[in-house]
Amino acid sequence: MVRYGKEHKLATRRRIIETAGRRLKRDGIDGSGLATLMADAGLTNGAFYAHFASKEDLVAAAVSGQLREQRERLAAVAPGRAGLEQIVRTYLSPQHRDNPEQGCPSAALLDEISRCTDPTKKAYTDSVLAFVDDIATRLAPHDPQSARTKTLSVYGLMIGTLQLSRAMADRQLADDILEQGIRNALTVLDATPQC
Repeated sequence: MVRYGKEHKLATRRRIIETAGRRLKRDGIDGSGLATLMADAGLTNGAFYAHFASKEDLVAAAVSGQLREQRERLAAVAPGRAGLEQIVRTYLSPQHRDNPEQGCPSAALLDEISRCTDPTKKAYTDSVLAFVDDIATRLAPHDPQSARTKTLSVYGLMIGTLQLSRAMADRQLADDILEQGIRNALTVLDATPQC
């Protein structure tokens, strides 16, 4: 039996989380069985429990990891109003709509996360609030807490807009929904006083 070091185990865990994040966003939590998730990572089912206590444990780690990546991308965006507009336009773009496995876990999985256990919901909540707080800091640098609820509301608007656009069979209508969502989100953000 080959014994792997701690570094190998951590790398394997990261690989499982990354590949699971993409699969979960593409096929959903219920549509992604353990065998498929492990095969995506190039591993057998037997290796799963060396890294996770349950599928929900993996879901929580994958969603948290996906939101952490979103935060990292956010950090690279220009500061101020121009950066906020870039965030909104990128989120509500046809590219994001058409590639859920590369996009936001909230837009892809929110309905399923709402049916998960409390530990998964807690991991999601903590990760979303960290992301939202980063945006709120851009809106109100001297008092980000004052912009938190409004930022959560705009984030919810963007998630719903993206989900609705994804569900439309009419491509032009789907694009129009995204464009109106951009205008709506920017209007709300522009109404936020800069502290």
